[in-house]
Amino acid sequence: MPAPTGIGLVLNYSDGMSIHHLFFNSVVATLLWCGVAAAQTAELDSLFDRLAQADPSEAEGIRGQIETQWSRSGSPAMDLLLRRGEDALADGNPALAVDHLSALIDHAPDFAQGYSLRASAFYAQEQIGLALDDLRTALELNPRHFNAMRGLAVILQQLDRPQEALEVYQRIRDIAQHIDGVDMAIDRLSVELDGTSL
Repeated sequence: MPAPTGIGLVLNYSDGMSIHHLFFNSVVATLLWCGVAAAQTAELDSLFDRLAQADPSEAEGIRGQIETQWSRSGSPAMDLLLRRGEDALADGNPALAVDHLSALIDHAPDFAQGYSLRASAFYAQEQIGLALDDLRTALELNPRHFNAMRGLAVILQQLDRPQEALEVYQRIRDIAQHIDGVDMAIDRLSVELDGTSL
């Protein structure tokens, strides 16, 4: 996700720290303690088992296979809307991406990948609140969605919530090791919080 500019971005979204506190507690609790109860296919379970044992040279390819599975809605029409959203984001047109992905979500409200990708589009438009809502939904639908977790961690850092961000990064490392930048973020946040590198 491209970094938005200025603290004003956060202040424009904020309706008060108490609301932020309740919201983030809910999101992080969902992420950290709901486990992996959501139904997953046998193929995804096998891929995650392989990922847990993979070395760095293998991990990226396995994550790619997982992402491919996540991108399959079961409907060719919905898959087309997802691809159009992806293409619009790649072309630097997040507003068009939101249009395509909103149409997708209207017809496939249980498709986590649609929410995760639309969160990226909202973030690119500096609509942090909407991005957070979509990330929360994506993680409720798919607690192992490491891309949605990473988006959440980035926003938590941006909103100066390092403890929650650290917990999310640690969760990412637990289920999807060897993602570039995750270990570095954990070390940096650990030093920021207590001066101890993990």
